[in-house]
Amino acid sequence: MALGVVAIIGSPNVGKSTIFNRIVGRRRAIVDDQPGVTRDRLYETASWLDREFRLIDTGGIEITNRPFQEQIRIQAQLAIDEADVIVFVADAIKGVSSDDRMVAKMLHKCKKPVILAVNKVDNQNILFNITEFYSLGLGEPVAVSGEHGIGIGDILDKIIKVLPKEEDVKYDDAITFSIIGRPNVGKSSMVNALLNKERVIVSDIVGTTRDSVDTMFERDGQRYVVIDTAGLQKRGKIYEAVDKYSALRALSAIDRSEIVLFIIDANTGILEQDKHVVGYAVEKKKAIVIVVNKWDLIKKEQNTQAEFEKKIRNEFVFLDYAPIIFTSALTKSKIDKIFDKIAEVHDAYDTHIPTSVLNDVIQDAQIMNEAPDFNGGRLKIYFVNQANSQPPTFVLFVNKPKFAHFSYLRYIENRLRDAFNLDGTPIELVLRERV
Repeated sequence: MALGVVAIIGSPNVGKSTIFNRIVGRRRAIVDDQPGVTRDRLYETASWLDREFRLIDTGGIEITNRPFQEQIRIQAQLAIDEADVIVFVADAIKGVSSDDRMVAKMLHKCKKPVILAVNKVDNQNILFNITEFYSLGLGEPVAVSGEHGIGIGDILDKIIKVLPKEEDVKYDDAITFSIIGRPNVGKSSMVNALLNKERVIVSDIVGTTRDSVDTMFERDGQRYVVIDTAGLQKRGKIYEAVDKYSALRALSAIDRSEIVLFIIDANTGILEQDKHVVGYAVEKKKAIVIVVNKWDLIKKEQNTQAEFEKKIRNEFVFLDYAPIIFTSALTKSKIDKIFDKIAEVHDAYDTHIPTSVLNDVIQDAQIMNEAPDFNGGRLKIYFVNQANSQPPTFVLFVNKPKFAHFSYLRYIENRLRDAFNLDGTPIELVLRERV
């Protein structure tokens, strides 16, 4: 489901990030709790009442040797282009600035809902200052204090009132997959190879593809939808800002996918940035296939492929369940195997295991390997059932969840993978105390 997008924009030091943190309900995490998936964040999912939306934080963009006004303009324009609703933050203490007026002019042209939040209204005396913000022509200013949480609920009420309805795009009887990877790994070429026709522009220029594009096609009687995404980049300087917002579009594409093809460039090898890229898909708990592209450019020796695969496993320990395919979009080598693997992974991602069979496997696993003492006790699993698929989610009814050591849960997960064909899909284990 594609969520609505809300952007917070404004001049530096007006309190955008403070308001951002207030809306998402916590300080923004920089390090993900998934091992090996450390990355900076541009956005968070927030909720108010019964609605969820994606919130963009445009603060903290740095620039080198560029005029300050240009920084504000680029930052604001990118947010305006991507957002459904805009929260324009100004500073009640400073009053209306020239930067505020410049951004207001841009907002007048965008034809999107704008909510004017005048921040730092911490006492009654400052409250009188907000009347001058009517001069921006953006409607009634809302007095807020990000630091103290004053007026945040009013902002959220206004957001929900104008936020577009959530779009739930479904393709009946079709397997949906997206293609992700850092810039220039050959994503567009891979789309062309899979479709077997020249549908998208193929170029060596980094960042040629900007938007996510859905294409439905049929192969051997099976319908597919491929969602092509722009290159994902770790956030950095201002000249990378467009790629940051392309990442936002890519996350929406991943949301709508069942399977993610994670493309690695065999020629340049594995870079740290690859971990940041795949983090989006891991976080959304999507089925994943690792595709090593440009394998035709590699000089082969006896153990070349085995050594490269070992390196992938060492670098992406959190993706040990994802199968690996070595291919070349240019020569269309092993393209058929990609489709075979997509079918296998889709079956695993969508699988549902009978409760009786599931419990037999778990009971046998406990007999073979008893849980260790941990936190003052030993875990006992009494009963298991599958609560959901996409991804397969298993509820374990136990004596005390606190007795569960992570290594034993990993053992249980491995036993499930050994017993059933769960290649390519993450597994969710939910522990509940039996009462």
